[in-house]
Amino acid sequence: MKKLTDYGFNTDNRVYIIAEIGINHGGDLDVAKQLILSAARTGADAVKFQTYITEKRVAKDSPIFDILKTCELSFDACAELKDYAKEHQIDWFSTPFDDESVDFLQSIDTALYKIASFDVVNHKILLKIAQTRKPLIMSVGMSSAEEIDAAYRILKKVTGNIALLHCISAYPTDEKDANLAALKALQQRYDCVIGQSDHTDDILVPLYAVAGGAQILEKHYKLDDNMDCIDAPVSISEEKMAKLVVETRRLETILGQGDLGVRTAEEGTVQYRRYSS
Repeated sequence: MKKLTDYGFNTDNRVYIIAEIGINHGGDLDVAKQLILSAARTGADAVKFQTYITEKRVAKDSPIFDILKTCELSFDACAELKDYAKEHQIDWFSTPFDDESVDFLQSIDTALYKIASFDVVNHKILLKIAQTRKPLIMSVGMSSAEEIDAAYRILKKVTGNIALLHCISAYPTDEKDANLAALKALQQRYDCVIGQSDHTDDILVPLYAVAGGAQILEKHYKLDDNMDCIDAPVSISEEKMAKLVVETRRLETILGQGDLGVRTAEEGTVQYRRYSS
């Protein structure tokens, strides 16, 4: 297991839990603040947003252009949300989708960056983000081993504070498609923190991911099951996020440190060991 503070993460826990707000705020600053406050109540470590200029993210004839434009937050709004999150003692960071957004996030001293699966093959933005020299989290959905290798090499040349998240880029993901064995494959292939960006509609798969060695969990987040938001089908409510946090912390205890030898719980039984005569 990696020590997360060695990789730039602000936690003494074994697992860093991210409430992925993304664009579920619909471009409404007040709703975004409600989501931050709600996530802070759950005990999650961080909230994550998206920072972008729509015209630089997708073409104007893209089927998602209007949605993204409606949900676009100004740079000033992002700065306000970062401050608001700090007030409520929860980390704030974002996924930038263009050079200007990277520069802006750097100007407000964002603690870390997220790279979306869509940009694993976008070497230009990878290098731009890496050059901030801040901790980086990259989801690797839809990517071959060779594509992840190429992206990892670009990042590794600049920083060692890298986390790769196993991800199935299907919205929602059926649990039979979760492919959690990929966590072990990533652990064996890369010298970095490994985690899970989960798109199922529940918390069972991410908990199994923690049992499988994931040290970062990212789950899309909404206020409650009645919230009408863009990523509602893959988002969990405050109630479920709070349960995910509690059960993850429980798992951390169950997993222990992996030490061998006589453990404290075994001290009363040592006297019954049978040595050869």
